[in-house]
Amino acid sequence: MPTREHFSSRLGFLLITAGCAIGLGNVWRFPFITGQYGGALFVLIYIFFLLFFGVPLLTMELAIGRASRQSLAFSFETLAGSKSKWRYNKWWMISGNYFLMSFYSVVTGWMLYYCIKGFTGEFGVNTPADVAGAEFGEMLASPSEMFMSTIAVVAVSFGICACGLRKGVERITKPMMLLLFALLFFLACRSFTLSGFEEGISYYLSPTLDGIREHGILEVVSAAMAQSFFTLSIGIGAVQIFGTYMDTRKTLVSEAISLTILDTTVALLSGFIIFPACFSYAVEPDQGPSLIFVTLVSVFSHMENGGFWGGFFFMFMLFAALSTLIAVFENIIAICMELFKTSRRRAVMANFIFIMIISMPCLFGFNALSDIHPLGGSSTFLDLEDFIISYNILPLGALCYLAFITWRGGWGFDNYLAECNRGEGIKLPRWGIPYYKFILPLVIFLLVVNCYVTVFGS
Repeated sequence: MPTREHFSSRLGFLLITAGCAIGLGNVWRFPFITGQYGGALFVLIYIFFLLFFGVPLLTMELAIGRASRQSLAFSFETLAGSKSKWRYNKWWMISGNYFLMSFYSVVTGWMLYYCIKGFTGEFGVNTPADVAGAEFGEMLASPSEMFMSTIAVVAVSFGICACGLRKGVERITKPMMLLLFALLFFLACRSFTLSGFEEGISYYLSPTLDGIREHGILEVVSAAMAQSFFTLSIGIGAVQIFGTYMDTRKTLVSEAISLTILDTTVALLSGFIIFPACFSYAVEPDQGPSLIFVTLVSVFSHMENGGFWGGFFFMFMLFAALSTLIAVFENIIAICMELFKTSRRRAVMANFIFIMIISMPCLFGFNALSDIHPLGGSSTFLDLEDFIISYNILPLGALCYLAFITWRGGWGFDNYLAECNRGEGIKLPRWGIPYYKFILPLVIFLLVVNCYVTVFGS
């Protein structure tokens, strides 16, 4: 078996692993719920859960990856023994990667489509929101346009992965992530010149109890807890694979905190772009996903050189989505290479075809299959796939990792602790085992229950 590749630098590890966590949810969902649930007060609650909930879970995947030097394919067997029953868990966790990519690839294609529309001036001039909404609907109703956009982003992402970790993933993703941050700061600085900057930032970050009074403390805390969990994509081994490529110079808590800082920076600064633009052009900033493809398109069309700014905004969105796409594809490829003892390029070709096939229900769910509503109401196949991965596989995967390091017959907390504390930086204390064994599983269980109540309670 060939020697496992390693990152050429710590910066490469941080940027590429952060790219796995940095995604579309950071850009539209985090700013939206921050403004909705109390501004800076919500941010403080979110950061609390991120540090005491997200970071410990992140260290688990990194520790299992770094200690085993294996992807999900054989990591449980390597650490707990070849006959351990823990190995059976990998199959549904691996399936989570495919569920995620079955709809995330399609949505990434939307970003490419709108990036091109922006730079080619197709946002128009002073376009009303209803017109922008109709244009978004036209794209969804066109399988051919979505298919071409999807196949383009999937082909590019797999092409990068085909070149290997250093020559492909690191060489391309590292400068792409640096450019993503440059675009983010560039667009955020641009917001300072907008007339609605103060009003937008006040709505976004001024601490207020209005969100708690309106929604209740339980809903606000649940929203912060859910965002801190889902933003890191813990539970499907997508982060674990990068632990297999890293060195032991830094403790895993130090690296996990660095990753969460990068992830949160993108989420926070995205609000500096979105809300000043909304308030500058008298747009209500409470429209969820349509805020990106409908409302902001209308906003950019009212700006001077709006196509230029809109194009750069959707380029930023595209890079955020591609970083996740490349990271999860790398995990899928590594798993297939280890499971089937095949070459990287064969794994790329087989998975390229498979990903395109499983993306079809999501793609056709907005047109040819639009009469089918898997979760009732107006739900689509995208909603079903998102529900399966976000509300089931991710939290169950996190519970599996927790059990693996704390239950008898698993890897063992002492082994996890030793791996976590290798290197320089912040160390985990051994007295933290009750927190991992009881408190974290309880929090995840309550989160899953709350999610099911939210989806099916009405």
